[in-house]
Amino acid sequence: MLVEINFDGIIGPSHNYAGLSIGNIAATTNAGAVSHPRAAALQGIAKMRANMALGLRQGILLPLARPDHAWLRSLGTDYAAAPAHLKAQALSASAMWAANAATVSPAPDTADGRCHLTAANLLTMPHRSHEWPGTLRQLRLAFADPAFVVHDPVPPPFGDEGAANHMRLAGRHGDPGVEIFVYGTAAGAFPARQHRAAGEVVARLHGLDPARTLFVEQAPAAIAAGAFHNDVVAVANERVLLAHEHAFADPAGLYADLRRLMPDVEIVEVPAAEVPLADAIASYLFNAQLVSAAQGTTLVVPAEARENTAVWGWLQRHRAGNGPIRHVAVVDVRESMANGGGPACLRLRVVADPATVDPRFMVDDHALDRIAAIVERYWPAAIRQEDIGDPALIDAIGEARRALLTGLDLVELTDS
Repeated sequence: MLVEINFDGIIGPSHNYAGLSIGNIAATTNAGAVSHPRAAALQGIAKMRANMALGLRQGILLPLARPDHAWLRSLGTDYAAAPAHLKAQALSASAMWAANAATVSPAPDTADGRCHLTAANLLTMPHRSHEWPGTLRQLRLAFADPAFVVHDPVPPPFGDEGAANHMRLAGRHGDPGVEIFVYGTAAGAFPARQHRAAGEVVARLHGLDPARTLFVEQAPAAIAAGAFHNDVVAVANERVLLAHEHAFADPAGLYADLRRLMPDVEIVEVPAAEVPLADAIASYLFNAQLVSAAQGTTLVVPAEARENTAVWGWLQRHRAGNGPIRHVAVVDVRESMANGGGPACLRLRVVADPATVDPRFMVDDHALDRIAAIVERYWPAAIRQEDIGDPALIDAIGEARRALLTGLDLVELTDS
């Protein structure tokens, strides 16, 4: 049976605030702050538990080896000798945001009836550009069953940032759907990270029906305001699209196409007059998990959404009306939020039969207990920016990841 599985990235022991992501306002604003990797990982685990309590299936992706010594060697240096900016880029824990791991097309949408995943190249940002080999290795292990096809990343120069710029609408997760690839153009000082050509490549690799595949431009104003990915201003689930008024360059055209392809689509557009773009981005209202929970369509939002008067007021008005989102769940992922990633960033959605996934990547409460115990014992309590050159910290980060891989019987990923 096909169901949606959320694969959350376990927040790694090197989680720190180096402010590396240009255009990500939260990340650059908090550059130099003290991070708390242990608390961050435990917050992520608590979010997974909350999702399972909603009746959702839950998987995990593992932290990558950090620092990335192979990447540094390719740059003609090593961690001890590297300048500070390369140290920070090699140490980044940004693979925790699993929404950027890959783009996923479920079996009902593809020509060969298999679920296709294409690892994202993330080439726009140096600190993320070297993630894909480790991510690809995990994807090929987790999804080794013949029910899946895992593709290499789209080659340069076409920037691809994965599911953060991809949406899918369908009557039910296991039904044939409409896939939407959102791309950007340069907006002021901030780069557009997702190229239209990359989405076109992925659509071809996945064997998607061109008649049910849309390529949609993100509004330049949204990128300029700090919406570095589409999932900062829009989110979709089954028949529901939730989007900010200023999410897309041509919203009327998109909505018309969706209503033509899916007459029962429910489009919820949040007016800028009620929730200004700045409030939407600061609160990560749209970087939420819109899910089909046992209790009905539910929006899982970060605590910051509840603390924003405009955002919380709109959510309460929507729930009081006859809109499709019937429930709002609040989670605390403040450590991730401070680095620019909300609940949606932390997970990769895969519609599949759970029995076809390597069971080591699926979790229940018992597995999360084991992971939490390892985090409590091995993850650093805090990292200051001046600590990133400390050999003792680097050793501790390596030991923590090895302990996790051993605890999950995934030692074959030790050197990845």
